[in-house]
Amino acid sequence: MKKKILAIMGSPRPKMHTNTALDLILDNVDHKKYEINKFNLRELNISHCKGCESCGRTGDCILTDDMDMIYNEFDSSDIIILAAPIYFNSVNSLTKAMIDRCQKYWSQKYILGQNYKRDENRKGIYIGVGGAPFTLDQFSGAIPVMDYFFRAINADYHGNYFISNSDRIKIDEEINISSDLIKIGREIDIIGKFNIQK
Repeated sequence: MKKKILAIMGSPRPKMHTNTALDLILDNVDHKKYEINKFNLRELNISHCKGCESCGRTGDCILTDDMDMIYNEFDSSDIIILAAPIYFNSVNSLTKAMIDRCQKYWSQKYILGQNYKRDENRKGIYIGVGGAPFTLDQFSGAIPVMDYFFRAINADYHGNYFISNSDRIKIDEEINISSDLIKIGREIDIIGKFNIQK
């Protein structure tokens, strides 16, 4: 039986750098071992969290929209790869809206005491793309957001791959970047924890 990878592309620009980086990984995964389900958030209808606290009473989100498809994939995937650009030093609003709707998992675990995906060997990987030139703290605002996101869905925050200066470079033409992303895809089964910024 194949394992499952859920890939979420959070950029509003469908054929640009974030999508290129994500596809370099996905295209090099062993498709005999993994089923890949990819979602482009710009194509989905995902409402903002209302903060109504209904999930704290029932364990489910009161809203009904395309997030239901993503919930189903969260519930059945072994690896979750989220690719999102950096806007104002954190993940962009499309991505953050999706993350906020994961409040239901926090409520299930910490309010209702349910056992959601505990002790399962699930990996979470974040691919971040920033247009500005390299600085050490360029992605510092996104890291805690991603940390709590992966905790909510009970995936081990396994790796970051950060790409700077995308306003001036083409990712698929940068050999050192593209080769890294290809390697992540090929070694997705065995890759150790990583934190890379190029």
